[in-house]
Amino acid sequence: MSTATTTPQRDAAPPEDTRHTRRFGLPVATALVMGNIIGGGIFLLPASVAPYGTVSLVSFGILTLGAIALALVFGRLAHRLPRTGGPYVYARAAFGDFAGFLAAWSYWITAWVSNAALAVAAVGYLDVLVPVHASKPATIAAALAFQWLPALANLAGTRYVGAVQLVATVLKFVPLLLVAVGGLFFFDSANLGPFHPGGGSALGAVSASAAILLFSYLGVESAAVSAGEVRDPRRNVGRATVLGTLGAAAVYLLGTLSVFGTVAHDRLVTSTAPFSDAVNAMFGGSWGGAAVACMAMVSMLGALNGWTLLSAQAPYAAARDGLFPKVFTVKRRGVPTAGVLVTVVLASLLTVYNYTAGTKGVFEMLVLVTTFTATVPYLLSTAAQIHFLLSGQSEKVSRARLARDGLLATAALGFSFWLVAGSGYAAVYQGVLFLFAGVPVYAWRAARRQRAAAQGVNPGPGA
Repeated sequence: MSTATTTPQRDAAPPEDTRHTRRFGLPVATALVMGNIIGGGIFLLPASVAPYGTVSLVSFGILTLGAIALALVFGRLAHRLPRTGGPYVYARAAFGDFAGFLAAWSYWITAWVSNAALAVAAVGYLDVLVPVHASKPATIAAALAFQWLPALANLAGTRYVGAVQLVATVLKFVPLLLVAVGGLFFFDSANLGPFHPGGGSALGAVSASAAILLFSYLGVESAAVSAGEVRDPRRNVGRATVLGTLGAAAVYLLGTLSVFGTVAHDRLVTSTAPFSDAVNAMFGGSWGGAAVACMAMVSMLGALNGWTLLSAQAPYAAARDGLFPKVFTVKRRGVPTAGVLVTVVLASLLTVYNYTAGTKGVFEMLVLVTTFTATVPYLLSTAAQIHFLLSGQSEKVSRARLARDGLLATAALGFSFWLVAGSGYAAVYQGVLFLFAGVPVYAWRAARRQRAAAQGVNPGPGA
């Protein structure tokens, strides 16, 4: 960062903290991407999109192509600007402070709202083992526990974040591969239900189901956001992004198809643990479903572990440049501790609010809100890539790859606009309120920086 030379004491960790700090190599960076993509979304989303019918499988295919395009764009951007912050760094480099702030703010919102949605999904699988849904206080307590345990792991340092992420990524593949591969042997086309059961056009159903399914692909930018913590980021961030996205896509498509083919459609529509229901349908009894529920919860804890780190990285990068409050620059053991704490508190409050306001549709509404807020940094990032290409900035653009990069950026941009259209009015309304709440924050930070500059004072990072 540009401020690193003026404030080296902020970047240097105390000697006793180096035991807890570790830069990520390619395997851990790939696990971070896959762990954040394959989080809680896939374990609940087959039931969420079942009302749209099997047309949602078409959405999944289109969505996979868009996610891969985004992954490639983020890989190219990270090669040119290999710094912590991801979309914030790219938007600010291309369009200035306000665009960078909007990217950081909306990405931060996406992260902590996603944490609330993941906790809701995790409680659904806990209910397979312990009937917590029978008591609203017990449900809320369980959701809060799923959020705070990963936060505590983050506060222990990046060394432990990487270890937890690697273990959780390996464990989550057990239930996913069991259903994705094993389910094909128990596949019954009679369970698929209608192709498009609702009214309206099939194209509208594709867009609407894709808006929900996008939640399952949030995280393609994970390695780019944490580029400062990745070894050799120019090389490893892009590779981890593409490898993680391709691996997640293969598991997603097979897993969703298998759930659709093993669980009867009318039951899948109301299921709170579709992968457990699929295993029970495959082998009979309830032991298999209980085992899958345990592994699904481990998977979601791993995703919450990764997303908690990401939720602190974007505001940390913005705070280093004075665009977020100074408290977000506080870093211990390689982790922005203030960002972790603020994020988990906000996610907890949102979880409590949504449960007390009524549990019906909590997961789906949270997913749609994150769909909208995620498209803001995605749009700004792809627009930044197009800007770099068209402006001919030689230090950021490989002319030999101009056509390929331009095609990918244009596809990713159109894909992001399509997702905004499919989010629905309610989600866009709530997402815009979240987004506009950041404007007064930017005005306050910009005024402080301008006043400090007029007085000839070096504001320093986060001033």
